[in-house]
Amino acid sequence: MPPWSLISPASRGIGFALARRVLQTTNAPVVATARKNLDKTKEELLEGLDVDEKRLTVLHLDVLDERTIEDAATSCKRHFATSSHQLQLAFIVPGILFPEKSPAQIKADDALLTFRTNTLGPMLMLKHFSPFIPKKSASISKDVDYMEGLPSVATTAVMSARVGSIGDNRLGGWYSYRASKAGVNQLVKTFDNHLRSASGENAMAVALHPGTVKTSLSQDFWSNVKKEKLFERDWVAERLCDVVKQVGVEGRGKCWDWDGKEVPP
Repeated sequence: MPPWSLISPASRGIGFALARRVLQTTNAPVVATARKNLDKTKEELLEGLDVDEKRLTVLHLDVLDERTIEDAATSCKRHFATSSHQLQLAFIVPGILFPEKSPAQIKADDALLTFRTNTLGPMLMLKHFSPFIPKKSASISKDVDYMEGLPSVATTAVMSARVGSIGDNRLGGWYSYRASKAGVNQLVKTFDNHLRSASGENAMAVALHPGTVKTSLSQDFWSNVKKEKLFERDWVAERLCDVVKQVGVEGRGKCWDWDGKEVPP
């Protein structure tokens, strides 16, 4: 079955860099999502790339609105019928951060928005896009040209963070963000257990830690990070794409950092 890829959201930050990287290094169709300015997002994603623009589709999707997730999935069904295509690579990367340094700084509305964006959003993405993932009985594509640059096992990668690790939590703080990313790790493990049963070794799920990247999410904290530990988004996108191709089924259900090292639960 011919493969395709999904990057959501892809209008800025790491998602934007991941979409461009996947377009550059693979030959299969790519679906990217944005909350607004779809034409502008497509134009910016393609800018300077020597690729067939027909490979890229940009759909409206807001992880805070399940209807838009369902609509995007319905649109994908028209282009990539589950009986004849397989979602070979999915990067699900929504993220928001309110850095509470003490319990007194926790605000219920901010914390709720954090969980809705970072944890519930990916959960709903899995709900509506899991039907595109190949089942055990699927005939996996052997077309070398179509599969170029893609992981050999259909991989769903959800953006987590090292601060979501309970075992690695030495500093505290960032209550809602830490908890939401710990939730992501549990979500990925649970979804991967589902894929073990439904897809066997045809599909898997992993969580990813990108490090501190020069994006709007982390901008307020750049001064606290050593220069060599503050990464450009294009470099991180390259590393994360490599990681999802390298970990294999032995690394399924776990969280991996940009350097291919496991982040403890």
